[in-house]
This record gives sequence, C-alpha cells and structure tokens, in this order.
Amino acid sequence: MANWSDPRPTTAPFGATRARAGDAAYDAGLRSYMLRVYNYMASAVLLTGVVAMLFAAGGADSMAAQVFLNGGILRYVIMFAPLAIVFGMSFGQNRMSTGTMQALFWGFAVLMGLSLSTIFLVYSGTSIAQAFFATAAGFAALSLYGYTTKRDLSAFGTFLIIGVVGLLVASLINIWTQSDTLALVISAVGVLLFAGLTAYDTQRTKSMYAQVAGTDYEGKVVVMSALSLYLDFINMFLFILRLFGSQRN
Repeated sequence: MANWSDPRPTTAPFGATRARAGDAAYDAGLRSYMLRVYNYMASAVLLTGVVAMLFAAGGADSMAAQVFLNGGILRYVIMFAPLAIVFGMSFGQNRMSTGTMQALFWGFAVLMGLSLSTIFLVYSGTSIAQAFFATAAGFAALSLYGYTTKRDLSAFGTFLIIGVVGLLVASLINIWTQSDTLALVISAVGVLLFAGLTAYDTQRTKSMYAQVAGTDYEGKVVVMSALSLYLDFINMFLFILRLFGSQRN
C-alpha cells in the first residue's frame, strides 16, 4: 500500500531556515487544531455520561425508566432525535454558521445522554466502568496510530462504511430473530469496525487541516471531526459493553 505523507503546503525555496520556520508554524497550527477536535470530542463524551447517569439515577424509579417504559412517543423522540441532528449537521453544514454547528453538537451530546441512560438500568456499574476504560485505552491507541502512521488509510474508508451499513442491516434483522449468536457476532464485528474507523477518521481529520487552516470553514471542520470521533468512541464502547458487560439481576 502506498505511503501517506502530510498534506502540508510546499515551502518556498528561500533557504532551510525559512523552510523550518514554515514547518514549525504548520505543525503548531496542526497541533492546536487537533487539540480542539479532541477537546470537543472528550467534552461531549463527558457531557453524555453525566446526563445519562443523572437521568438514570434512582434505578427503576428514575426518569429514564419512566420515559422508556411508559413514555409513549417521548421515548421515540429521544431515541431518534440524535440521528436527525447528525443528518442535519452533515447535509446542512455549508449553510450553517459555526455557532449553530456548535449548539447542535452540544444538543446532540445531551440527547445521546438521555438515550444511553438505559445502559445504567441494564448493566452493572462495574461493567460500564470497565467497558468505558477499555474503550478509552483502545481509542487513544488507535487514534495515535491514525495520527502518526505514514500508511494511507483512505482505502479502508469505503470498506469500513459498507461494513457499518451491513452491521445496521444485521442489527435490524436480529430485532425479529432475537438470536444470541448473531448478537454476539454483531458486537464483535462492531468493535473491529469502529476500531478501524477511529484510526481512519483521525487520519482524515489530520489531512483536512491543510485545506481549511485559517479559513472560516475551520471551525465547522473541527466540530464535524469531533462528531465523527465521538460516534466512533460511543459505538465502540457500546459494542464492548454488550460483549463483556454483566447485566443487573
């Protein structure tokens, strides 16, 4: 496979000193850009976790239990609203301001917290904590690989996205079949797919900096990149939890 190199602009031929200065400025800008992406992503994960815990506080008597057991249409609004926001951000980003994108991003994180609160009703706290820290460790390693590797991961992008579509179809089928074996396979494949997407999305985020650095579009790219990495993290966490988590008695 072909090697992948940083898409930084070619420096002007005015001597090594100027070239090094240009590289240093580019690297500093890239680090700042990536740090913003990770800060957004980590803050959104934290916000989602806090909202989920608060909404599920009280167990069977919690707001989460009442909404998802007796909430009628409200539970479907909570379940599908995050998906609507993702599509809205993806297809409307050219028309939206950076501020609007940020507001939607934080709203998405809150709604995801409400939606994911049910895991605190199904799984033990220990299992959730173990799955979270395992995901965090794996995500950090995979993202570091995506950031530092010289191998071009773009060839895997289409394969991974097709894999996610196939995973969604299999999950819908299993709603009716209720096969424990298929559920186990779906979870195992899901971990692998979103592990690959973590590395791929990290490299893609890094490569986009050269195109948007210093433009009005940079802020939007930061938000959308953070959203992609957030989804990779959350999905990997959920599949790990389903694979290894212990349910409450």
